[in-house]
Parts: sequence; structure tokens; C-alpha cells
Amino acid sequence: MPTTNRYQRTRDDHSRENAEDYVELIDSLIKETGEARAVDLAERLGVSHVTVSKTVQRLQREGYVTSQPYRSIFLTEKGREVAEASRARHELVVSFLVALGIPMDVAEIDAEGIEHHVSDATLAAMTSFLDAKKA
Repeated sequence: MPTTNRYQRTRDDHSRENAEDYVELIDSLIKETGEARAVDLAERLGVSHVTVSKTVQRLQREGYVTSQPYRSIFLTEKGREVAEASRARHELVVSFLVALGIPMDVAEIDAEGIEHHVSDATLAAMTSFLDAKKA
């Protein structure tokens, strides 16, 4: 019986992580400034404009964003859904880490990596743990 190839899952997670980081940041920029520009993405992510352009093209092909040369970048409905889900996962992981006694600043940094690689089963367990702690 085949088992999940953890190496393939990690590669898939990294690809999804990149997309989620971009759409989450695009969503945040639109909410903060009214637009998301490639130059702002490059600055916030610490990557080159070329890297942003290539990634935005991939996100367009995958249906997460729309964009035209020298114009702002906009999320599609699919992109907004991914941004919201990514943000919710991030907040859950932060809450869980803080409940374990991790300082908030450390929890925020750690959650940024964990949120993209954690399974639905683990997220459900985190939720159950937090719910039980509230009770």
C-alpha cells in the first residue's frame, strides 16, 4: 500500500506556501493602501521585482490574481478565499503557541512557517485544545 511521500508533500507545501504568502500580502496591501503593487510586494517580501513578476504570472495562471503590466494586482474570488484561509490558519497557530506559553513575538514568527505545513488534523487538534482551555 503506498504511503504519502513526505518529500513530495514538502515540495507541494512550499509551492502552496509561496502562493499563500503572496495572496495574503496582496490582500493586506489592498486593505492598507487601496492597492497592491509589484514594487510593494518586492519590498515587503525582500525579493526582486523580477521574482515578483514571475510569481504574479504563475498566480494569474492558477487563477488567484489578475494584473496588467504597470497596474495594480487584484485578487480573484479564489485568491481572496486563500488569503482568508491562510490568515485564519496563522491566527490559530499563533493562539495555540501563545497558549503553550510562547511569547507573542516569537509565536508570530514561528507561526509564519508552521501555518503552511500543518495538516487539517493538527489544526483541528489545536482548535480542540484551545476550546478546552477556554472551558
